[in-house]
Amino acid sequence: MKKWLCALLVLVLAVGNVPVVQAQAEEITLHAPSAVLMEAGTGQVLFEKDAHAVRPCASITKVMTLCLTLEAVDAGRLKLEDPLSASAHAASMGGSDIWLREGEQMTVDDLLKATVIMSANDAAVVLAENVAGSEEAFVGQMNEKAVALGMTDTVFKNCNGLDQEGHVTSAYDVALMSRELIIHEKIFDYTQTWIDYVRGGETQLVNTNKLIRTYQGITGLKTGTTSQAGSCITATATRNGLSLIAVVLGDDTTEHRFQDAAALLDYGFAGWSVTTPEAPMLEALPVRRGMEDQVAVQVGEMPSLLLHAGETGQVEQVVELREDLCAPVHTGDRVGRIRFLVGGREAASVEITAAAEVEAVTFGSALAYLVRNLLSW
Repeated sequence: MKKWLCALLVLVLAVGNVPVVQAQAEEITLHAPSAVLMEAGTGQVLFEKDAHAVRPCASITKVMTLCLTLEAVDAGRLKLEDPLSASAHAASMGGSDIWLREGEQMTVDDLLKATVIMSANDAAVVLAENVAGSEEAFVGQMNEKAVALGMTDTVFKNCNGLDQEGHVTSAYDVALMSRELIIHEKIFDYTQTWIDYVRGGETQLVNTNKLIRTYQGITGLKTGTTSQAGSCITATATRNGLSLIAVVLGDDTTEHRFQDAAALLDYGFAGWSVTTPEAPMLEALPVRRGMEDQVAVQVGEMPSLLLHAGETGQVEQVVELREDLCAPVHTGDRVGRIRFLVGGREAASVEITAAAEVEAVTFGSALAYLVRNLLSW
C-alpha cells in the first residue's frame, strides 16, 4: 500500500462544527445593555453581552418581515414589479411610515425600499398582507420561521415592531434572523442605499442607518427605535472576506447605538480573519475486485475558516482516505475527508468523493471486457 494512503477509522464522514468562542462583556465597553457580534458565515459568536435577554426590538422586527417577503419573491409568489394596494389596516399604522392612503398602489420594489430605507410601518404591513393574506397570518409565519431558525427567545405579535405586549426577542435571535436575511443578496440593493424616492420622485427616502455613510465595509442592515425598545440596530459589514453581524438592543440614544455597533464591528475585524485553504492534489485511490484497479477522487468545496488573530499560519490539513475500498464504486461515493485543524482543534472538514464509476468484477463484466478488447485488437 502506498505511503500516502492514510487509514480512515470511520466510514461516516461528518462535517466538523466550528466551536463557539464567546468573548467576555468586559472586553468592549458598550452603552447598550444587550449586544452580540456574530460571524455571518459560520454563525460563531465572537462577543456577547446579555445576548439572550428578552427585550422589545422595535423595527428590527422588519428583518423577519423582509426575510419572508424576499422568500416569496424568490419563489415567484410575488414579483418586484407587482402593484400592491394599501388596506385600511395598513394605512392606519402610526410611527415611521410613508403615509399610504387606503387603496393607494405601490410596487413590491418600492414597498421594500420604504420598509428598509425609511423603516415604514405601513409599507411593511402591505407586504405582509400580500404574502400571507393578512397581517395576523403573516405573524404566524414569522413565528414559525423563528422556531425553524432556533430563535428561542422570540415571540412576534406584529410585522413592523410597534410596541405591543409580549412582542419580544433577544440580541442573539436578531443575529440569527439577520444572518438568514442576508442570504438574499437582493436586500443589499436597499440596505446600502442612502437616498431614494418613491411615488415618481415625490417622496424622498433617507436611510435610517447612518453607518452607511461613515463605516468602511458596511452593508446594512436595519435600525429600530421605540419608547419601550430604546435605540436598536443590527449592523452588517464585510472586509477582506470576513462578514460580521453586530446587534445592539436597548441603547439610550441613536448616537450610542451607532457607536456601539461600530465598536463591535471594529473588535471583530481587528481580532478575526477568514481564510480558504487550497485543495491538495490527491492521487487515485486503489480499488479491490473492480474492473479498474483504481478510481480518481475529488475534493468538495474548500471551507472558509474563521481564524483568531495570530492563527493565520497555523492551519493543518489531515487527509484521511479509505484503504479498504472495494468495487462497485459510484461517482460521488464518500471515500475520505480532509480535516482542518487550527491550534489542535478541528475547525472544519470536507468530503473526498469518487470521481468516476468502477464496476465490480463479475462473469458478465469480465466477458464484456474481453469481447471489447478482442474486437479492438
